[in-house]
Amino acid sequence: MEYANILIRATNWVGDAVMSLPALRVIRERFPKAHIAVLAKPWVADLYRRESFADEVIEYSQGRWATARLLRRRKFDCAILLQNAFEAALIAWLARIPVRIGYNKDGRRLLLTRVVTPPQRGEIPRHERFYYLELLRRAGIIDSLPASDAIRLDAADHRQTRRMIGVSPGAAYGTAKQWLPERFAEAAGRVAGARGAEIALFGSSSERPLCEQVAGLLNGHPVTNYAGKTTLAEFIDLASQCEVFLTNDSGAMHIASALGVPTVAVFGATDDVATGPTGPLARVAREPVDCSPCLLRECPLDHRCMTRVSAEQVAQEALKLLE
Repeated sequence: MEYANILIRATNWVGDAVMSLPALRVIRERFPKAHIAVLAKPWVADLYRRESFADEVIEYSQGRWATARLLRRRKFDCAILLQNAFEAALIAWLARIPVRIGYNKDGRRLLLTRVVTPPQRGEIPRHERFYYLELLRRAGIIDSLPASDAIRLDAADHRQTRRMIGVSPGAAYGTAKQWLPERFAEAAGRVAGARGAEIALFGSSSERPLCEQVAGLLNGHPVTNYAGKTTLAEFIDLASQCEVFLTNDSGAMHIASALGVPTVAVFGATDDVATGPTGPLARVAREPVDCSPCLLRECPLDHRCMTRVSAEQVAQEALKLLE
């Protein structure tokens, strides 16, 4: 099969977008002469704009009907749906894209021309990046899963570090994924003190009060709170300059580790084997408890998976990475 004009429906969240990057690069390698456009929500579009596999990024900022009309005029010959939603298949169908490839999820079987059965647990490596690669293998686009030891952003090739400790204390999924703000402050303060570094706090607009709380606990340290003040592209640029990054399981974690920035991620409610950071400069801080990973948004108990992770433990991991 050969395609000249390919549309890729991107995932909607930053962490998923980063974990799908190996699949996107494989599509470029498989179709080196094709025009590849990525359809992405505005809040993740900046991530794809700097990547070499994409010829074009189309922001999905209009309604489904207007978007389908736009895509129909572009005459794509293939749509690869990395997003599992019914709407992704519906838009491709409305756009009259003749080949529509995606997992058989969310009741969209009749809208796909190449229906791919999702992998069951144990059929592929557990990290989510292989979920997207397996879609391509089962669709016949590639013969086997490629070696994929680490996820990388193209921006990683242009990183210039400075004495700055990046800290992202929030997590979009829920408070069960969030380490204690006072421990983020203590760990960041220890690392910054040892390195003679400034501290940069990152997060969304809704996480600004949380970052202000952390900043208020960092008396005596130079701190800048960027929460809610950066675009995704600006965050990527700033994160690439950090000499180490402290974070929860979050989109910021995926970006920092994919940039090749030494990253320490605190895990509790979620599974670090499935969604953890990748590469030799990534470390996970977690303490095993019977109820973890529970994958819940809010902890119904005492948040023991997070409270047992100490600030000293995280700071030591960070400083080891910087040796």
